[in-house]
Amino acid sequence: MRTAYSVETVRAAERDLMARLPEGALMQRAAAGLAAACAELLGRVYGSRVVLLVGSGDNGGDALYAGARLARRGAGVTAVLLAPDRTHHGGLAAVRRAGGSVAAPGAAEAAVERADLVVDGIVGIGGRGGLRPAAAALAAVAERSRAAVVAVDLPSGVEADTGQVLGAAVRADLTVTFGTHKPALLIDPAREHAGVVRLVDIGLGPRLPAEPGFEALQHADVARLLPLPGAESDKYRRGVVGIAAGSARYPGAAVLAVSGALRGGAGAVRYVGPAVDAVIARFPETLVSDRGPHKAGRVQAWVTGPGAGDDAGIVAEVVGEEVPVLIDADGLRLADRDAVRARTAPTLLTPHAGEAAALLGVDRGEVEGARLPAVRELAARYGATVLLKGSTTLVADPDGGTVRVNASGTAWLATAGSGDVLSGLAGSLLASGLSARDAGSVAAYLHGLAGRFAADGAPTGAHDVAAAIPEAWRDVREEGW
Repeated sequence: MRTAYSVETVRAAERDLMARLPEGALMQRAAAGLAAACAELLGRVYGSRVVLLVGSGDNGGDALYAGARLARRGAGVTAVLLAPDRTHHGGLAAVRRAGGSVAAPGAAEAAVERADLVVDGIVGIGGRGGLRPAAAALAAVAERSRAAVVAVDLPSGVEADTGQVLGAAVRADLTVTFGTHKPALLIDPAREHAGVVRLVDIGLGPRLPAEPGFEALQHADVARLLPLPGAESDKYRRGVVGIAAGSARYPGAAVLAVSGALRGGAGAVRYVGPAVDAVIARFPETLVSDRGPHKAGRVQAWVTGPGAGDDAGIVAEVVGEEVPVLIDADGLRLADRDAVRARTAPTLLTPHAGEAAALLGVDRGEVEGARLPAVRELAARYGATVLLKGSTTLVADPDGGTVRVNASGTAWLATAGSGDVLSGLAGSLLASGLSARDAGSVAAYLHGLAGRFAADGAPTGAHDVAAAIPEAWRDVREEGW
């Protein structure tokens, strides 16, 4: 599992560790890891041209000491000082002793254009509000150039704690981060600026809290959470998920939700709604009812909303059930907020950015630019677990604890009906006994992986994604164990 901690937590851990080490030792550890990563990216260090973009903070010091190590291996190292009066003196002296130079005024852009590697040490984890004009201009030159860009700890200009990008920011090919991941390295839109992320151990681990602020599941974590039938299992013991979805206008939403549910680990799927004929024609194993959710038979979880159109009645009936409920798509618009908050059984809401914006009463762009605050606010307002869909999926509980982050998917998942499959899959996991947080996280991971398998670099449809869920499940189990 990858974990991330807030700036405040990281700084507290660093202070504690620095108090137990010789002065400068922690920076040297970081610089050694950074230099090794840069050398690996370059392939051939001797004769390469390396430009260091150096700000006033410790990130600038890390860049300078790493640059000195590269200079000692024969690289031509040039430091561009963005705050000459506040440059890390020890790091600058080390670069000069190793044979590096400082760019003359007016020569910085030309140096960046000729570089093989640009090291971004402009701003550290405390930076706010995007890059200043001089730094932004150099970042733009680096992005246009042929040079590989390596960010120190995180790309300069992104918000470390939220993943927001509020102005110009560096776009890195590689980010070398120290001690632990920072939230911005897991959460879009900042994550898109980070490139490949490499974590360097500098000894912070024992000084970080047991409960991280953010976590990203990996194969082994998902494998441990997957519901598996035992020798005494039958279809009812494995859980039954109810699907109340679809309409005369959108029967396909019901079919797709059922397709995800049938592959999500529950023993049976009950369907209630106007798309019975379409569902049975595609999935004859589905249990169907025309008597409404209350009289459909026993279920361990409900999914409502996909393709529901304007059928507020069926959504309200499901919301009133005393079992875990997942609300998606039209259900998010139709469900009464007070009724959702009044629920005592777990509730999982699964909006995309547009639906989240409507629920919060803001523009979609505001949600897309501040995904973390949005998912936390939604969870608090509705007293529910919220899965905010997107290039990185965020899962937040109403208690404000650790946020789960998932980036297993592919851009090809942005296709009609894909969210319906995810809803059915997550609902099935709820019915099998997973918590709302675990069901949402595991479903997002499997759905993303299935999307990769289904697409394989080409356009895909939602039905292909559903069909690839078993392959994703097997992949997780085989590699995770």
